[in-house]
Amino acid sequence: MYFMAVLGNITFLLVIRIDPSRHLPTFYFLSMLAAVDLMFTTSTMPKLLSTFWFHSHEISFEGCVAQMFFIHGLYTVESGVLLTMAFNLYLVVCKPLHYSTMLTGPTVAKLRLAAAVCGMAIITPLMYMVSSLSYCSPRVMHHSYCKHMSVVKLARGDTRPNSIYRITAATIMVGLDSILISVSYVLILREVIGLSSREARLKTYSTCGSHIGVILLFYTLGLFSFHTQRWGERILAHLHILIGDLYLLVPPMLNPLIYGMRTKPVLEQVLNLFCQKGIQPRS
Repeated sequence: MYFMAVLGNITFLLVIRIDPSRHLPTFYFLSMLAAVDLMFTTSTMPKLLSTFWFHSHEISFEGCVAQMFFIHGLYTVESGVLLTMAFNLYLVVCKPLHYSTMLTGPTVAKLRLAAAVCGMAIITPLMYMVSSLSYCSPRVMHHSYCKHMSVVKLARGDTRPNSIYRITAATIMVGLDSILISVSYVLILREVIGLSSREARLKTYSTCGSHIGVILLFYTLGLFSFHTQRWGERILAHLHILIGDLYLLVPPMLNPLIYGMRTKPVLEQVLNLFCQKGIQPRS
């Protein structure tokens, strides 16, 4: 799944990069999603694979904190990107006459920057708080990669400020993003119901349905991993680790397929790209 996620997202980025006709707001948001997914999986999977393949079970504390920063930070950034994409789709469907004037180049750049900065900024204090704790020895973590609660459980002293900040940050950022995404799709579906063309309605339902499915998977796996790490003592450790690994792999693997390959111009460009590489000129 990791190699499929890397291949899919790199291909998607290349298609948008080499085709000038894809330099539009929708594809700018999609390219940012692909870049975030690429970093999200790569921040953990090489170390995870080395653990399983080469039994390299150790990681430095600094490396562990860096891994936590990218996992939680990029998850929050991706949540913000999904929100901007839902807003973009809302404008396409509900405000088509105002789309080009509302989503100008500077506006798109500001939205992308806001998603990135907000996601990383809200995680930075948490990493400082984790680094300030004192830890017991030996430092054995019962997870396949560094997660905040897994690391905090190894600490001595009062860890409540870490837990309170983590829960508050997740509730505000991810909770607010998911609510606004839901509102966007409700407004889109309400607008689609009024379309006179049955074909247009079915096409929009298909697009929205696949998007909603991937978004639900993204939030469900993330929130399940989040809450079981905090309150799921009765859940089997292997099940919790499996869900934690899947939430790093499944959404980044599916996003290029759902957002990219279901877009006809992108699919045609991908096919052209591979066909051109597969055809060798005769000498």
